[in-house]
Amino acid sequence: MTRFERQDRTPRSRPARGRGQGTTAQAPSGNRGGGAARGKAPARRRATPPQGEFALPETVTPALPGVEAFADLDMPAALLKTLAAQGVTEPFPIQGATLPNSLAGRDILGRGRTGSGKTLAFGLALLARTAGRRSEPRAPLAMVLVPTRELAQQVTDALTPYATAVNLRMATVVGGMSITKQSATLRRGAEVLVATPGRLKDLIERGDCRLDEVAITVLDEADQMADMGFMPQVVALLKQVEADGQRMLFSATLDKNIDRLVKMFLTDPVVHSVDPSAGAVTTMEHHVLHVLDETDKKAVATKIAAREGRVIMFVDTKRAADRFAKRLLASGVRAAALHGGRSQPQRNRTLDQFKNGQVTALVATNVAARGIHVDDLDLVVNVDPPTDHKDYLHRGGRTARAGESGSVVTLVLPEEKREMTRLMQDAGIAPRTTRVTSSDEELSRITGAREPSGVAIVIEVPQPTPPKQRTRSGGSGPAGSGGGTVRSGSRGRGRRGTGSGTGAGGASGGGAGRSGAARSGGEPRGTGRSGAAARGRRAA
Repeated sequence: MTRFERQDRTPRSRPARGRGQGTTAQAPSGNRGGGAARGKAPARRRATPPQGEFALPETVTPALPGVEAFADLDMPAALLKTLAAQGVTEPFPIQGATLPNSLAGRDILGRGRTGSGKTLAFGLALLARTAGRRSEPRAPLAMVLVPTRELAQQVTDALTPYATAVNLRMATVVGGMSITKQSATLRRGAEVLVATPGRLKDLIERGDCRLDEVAITVLDEADQMADMGFMPQVVALLKQVEADGQRMLFSATLDKNIDRLVKMFLTDPVVHSVDPSAGAVTTMEHHVLHVLDETDKKAVATKIAAREGRVIMFVDTKRAADRFAKRLLASGVRAAALHGGRSQPQRNRTLDQFKNGQVTALVATNVAARGIHVDDLDLVVNVDPPTDHKDYLHRGGRTARAGESGSVVTLVLPEEKREMTRLMQDAGIAPRTTRVTSSDEELSRITGAREPSGVAIVIEVPQPTPPKQRTRSGGSGPAGSGGGTVRSGSRGRGRRGTGSGTGAGGASGGGAGRSGAARSGGEPRGTGRSGAAARGRRAA
């Protein structure tokens, strides 16, 4: 039995809200029988899904009509005022179509490429429906699940002004950051939780969070969560929220993993679907540049990186990202690598450098770049072509965001032509194909490529911030200042003194005298120039 034949089977009904019933937003049926109505739907009404995707469900309950202005929506005045203050004057298509229904509590299934405006599409409804409520410690009322730390931060940044306007507290919990601080935030209480699945699972197991009060759940970039192996965790988390709560699922593509989530957790959803390729046609140009060999490919990529303005350049591996960034710096291009081998604070600082213009060419891997949002970025280059059409769409989603224009350029070697043709067909995109060399004027016309200066550039690589140490009674200060620090319960060496006096923890004598080993409780042993023993507190 094929996947599409399975779509015509009457799904198993579930109690409560009937999770698992298939629905569609096209030509609503008057039959409210749920699964039975779906099984009887004529075949001609079922649109042929893009390759690799499942057929969109049918809507049993008619969807509310869309709106063309935020003022037409039943939202708190504080949110409308904040929209105006943020310069958001009219809704994007996905917002205008889904907000009337999500504000009414309907489940939503939204398909649209990255940058289509879906963050406010689910965020405004979530905040409007949660406004006026107060959560208990460790028990959020609304939850947004995302695949990556970068996307979590992007969602948090986008929604914070609106949450503040309606007096809602937000908590962001992601891996790679201090779990202690995140736990403390949840214990203080937060109405809205933005989380990656792995870290949220850890916090729940620690007893720092529970989801039984979550009435509104959003899955953003659901296909990426599936691709990254988070599906078992996502399913387990969704089973912990309120059984009859509202669910909103947004995804750039809809494959069999997303089909499973729709059947398990969405009830009669309102569907808003924008074909990812169709959504990109009007705002994005797609170019495939055929290059001669690996050597010319590097030369072409280097000239593109030297263009005026910012560019994100995708490569396959962390090692390739580091190597190419080093090559660009040596050629005079302000470049930096962004990949999963860097700590989260390092990645954040690299992104800040890219946003403020200190770095103009960001060399990134797929995972590291997911969730990146940079205003006015008009070029993305696939130095190494993606292996999957979904990766192509997500990479391209870094540009042409929110209705702006942009270009995606892919460099293709002779042996990669056939695979690239198949990938573009799967993505539903007809790119402009050009054969180029590093010296062609056509390369400059398409990408703005130019000769790099050749003067090597040094950009400070962001270093991890050292952890703050607990101070003892002597206070924190440089060696020999009468201060010093040592972590409670740990062993350490005292610092070499440069002045007289002793201090707690890292107590030091004077001159070249080195204190003894600092034991638990910060009791260094030894004597300084003054001859006084340094034990824990300042010597008398």
